Amino acid sequence: MIAAPAPQRSARELLEANRRYYDALWSGARLVEARRFNTWPLVASLLPQAPQRLEIAPGLRPRLPITGTQFIDISAPALTLLKRRGGHVVCGTVTALPYPDCTFDLVCALDIIEHVDDDRAAWSEVARVAKPGAVVLVSVPLHPSRWTAFDDFVGHKRRYEPQELQQRLAEHALLVEKSAIYGMQPESSRLLDLGMWWLTHHRAWAMWWYNQAIMPLGVFFQSKLVFTRGMLGAAAVDEVLLMCRKENSG
Repeated sequence: MIAAPAPQRSARELLEANRRYYDALWSGARLVEARRFNTWPLVASLLPQAPQRLEIAPGLRPRLPITGTQFIDISAPALTLLKRRGGHVVCGTVTALPYPDCTFDLVCALDIIEHVDDDRAAWSEVARVAKPGAVVLVSVPLHPSRWTAFDDFVGHKRRYEPQELQQRLAEHALLVEKSAIYGMQPESSRLLDLGMWWLTHHRAWAMWWYNQAIMPLGVFFQSKLVFTRGMLGAAAVDEVLLMCRKENSG
C-alpha cells in the first residue's frame, strides 16, 4: 500500500477532528486500569520516586495509577470517568498545560504528540512541567513513509523520522535512558484496510467491536516490552516508547 501524505489541516480542524473521534470512542468504552498494560512493570518501578504525576491525554487507557495522578485531556467522557475513579482532572491540551514550571516527578504522554499541529509547543510544555531529574514517558509513531489512512482517521498530524525525534528531545533537554518497540497496530495491511472500511462505512458498529472485543484482546495478547539502553535502532520500528530523563539545567 502506497503511503499517503499527512493531510494539511489547521490546528483548530485537527483539534476538533481528534475531539470528535475520541469523544465517540470513549463514550462507549470501559476504563482499562494501568496494571493491565505492558507498561505497568516500568511504571510501577518509577512510582516510589514520583509522588507528583501527570498523564496527558490518557483517554480511558491510563498508564499511571488513577489515584493521586493529574490527568489532562480534551475528551469530556474520559475525564468524567477518571474523576469518578478518583483522578484529578483538567480539560486542556498538551500545547498549553495549566501547571507551574517544574511541578512533576513523572510525566506520561503516550500517543499524543503526533496528534497536535504545533509539536514544538507540545515538547516544550512536557519538558517545562517536569522537574529537573524527572522521568518523561513518551511514545510516537515513526517513519512518514509508513503513513496510512488510519493515521489520518485517528487524527495524526505526523510520523517522526528517528533523527528528527532525537533532535526534538535534545532541544528540550530530554535524555533517552531506554527505549522499546511499542504499539498494537496490525502488521497486515489487509487487516488495516478492512478495519478502515468498517470505520468509514459502519463507524458506530466498528467502535462497538473495537471497545468490546478488539481492545480487550489486544490488551490480553500484549507482548512484554523489551528495553534497549538509549535509543534503539528504529529502521524497522513503527512506534517507539521512550523513557527520558529531564536533564538538570546548568
